Amino acid sequence: MTKFVRILATLFVGILLPLCLHAQTDSLVYITPSTQVLPEGKGELRGAVDAMVFMRDNEYESDLVKGYTLPGMWLAPTLSYQPLRNLKIEAGAHLLHFWGANRYPIGSYRVLPAEGDGKTTRAFHAMPVFRANMQLTQNFNIVLGTLYGKSNHGLIAPLYNEEHNLSSDPETGLQFLWNIPWMKLDAWVSWEDFIFKNDDQQESFVFGLSTRFRPSRRTARAQWYIPMQAIFRHEGGEINSEAEDRSVKTWLNAATGAGVDIPLRTRIPVKLNFEGMLAYYSQQSGTALPFENGYGLYAKASAQVWRFGISAGYWYCKDFISILGNPLYGAASTENAQTKLNEPHTVTARVEYAQQLGKGFSWAVHADVYNQLETDVFKPETGWARGKSACNFAAGICLRINPDFLLKKF
Repeated sequence: MTKFVRILATLFVGILLPLCLHAQTDSLVYITPSTQVLPEGKGELRGAVDAMVFMRDNEYESDLVKGYTLPGMWLAPTLSYQPLRNLKIEAGAHLLHFWGANRYPIGSYRVLPAEGDGKTTRAFHAMPVFRANMQLTQNFNIVLGTLYGKSNHGLIAPLYNEEHNLSSDPETGLQFLWNIPWMKLDAWVSWEDFIFKNDDQQESFVFGLSTRFRPSRRTARAQWYIPMQAIFRHEGGEINSEAEDRSVKTWLNAATGAGVDIPLRTRIPVKLNFEGMLAYYSQQSGTALPFENGYGLYAKASAQVWRFGISAGYWYCKDFISILGNPLYGAASTENAQTKLNEPHTVTARVEYAQQLGKGFSWAVHADVYNQLETDVFKPETGWARGKSACNFAAGICLRINPDFLLKKF
């Protein structure tokens, strides 16, 4: 990172940090549409445009991952029709474009792929969108096709990297949503790679569970909750006889703990949140990753006041690998499979400003710091040695456009 960029980042955090003690809001840009199917919408044909224009810069000094920049946009125009009081169908496309790119590797975008064997498309990385949302009861939905995914799952940061909202494909598969006063449940299977007979690739899918138990009385000012989260990722397949690697690989991340939301009685709405979580990692099958089991401890305090947000966190782990998360929350490098850290400790901070410009239009800017403290690092060329602390920065700005409009009512 250049000296100029460091100075800007320091000023940004130093000036906005005091302001955030008096003001914030949840990020508007990652909020997904309501999952409810409203009875009064029967017979409606609607059009929607969901799009995001973004610029994110990751300046990383850690041995775990190299820095990079994501400049671009995605566009997802859809049509929806509600033939029944409890059934809604949506269809469209999801188009991803990075500024300056003129071809895109073909494949599933969970992490940005390499160009590979040269099979590419031009102009956009395009995926179909099709969602069938069946609301079987007032509180229970089954979703087939394109899921209400990504940040909508509510996974903690060590289990889920928010960058998936920018560069990953929409999740597709099967989803169950259940929301009652004392519990909120989201369970899903997202199919990432489908294979045909004699395919040279492996099939890949993710099973996820995100549950929040709410034992507090609804009239209580402090609302306690107990989250339980799990991510399984599987690679395998029995009919891919041409694949170079046919070994079955399955990994698990899980987390549980407790949290509390405390709204303050102030002129401007203010909400405090405190959360402590224990995270777990396991390599259920295969030997692709360097650790068999690991764990992590995550604590976070945040405040929401008006259009500003601030949070501070602490992360400690031992032999932990995040399957869908930011590699900075792990103990193994994504650049060199043999590089690993011994019990890394990381202090995090985030400052965000988010504003809704009008119905269907919002923007946000954020800055994140991941200060990785000194720890022992193993590298093939040097063996174990004491590594220096690494201050990693990430900053971004984005505009979300998601208007929805009625075309005709039948």
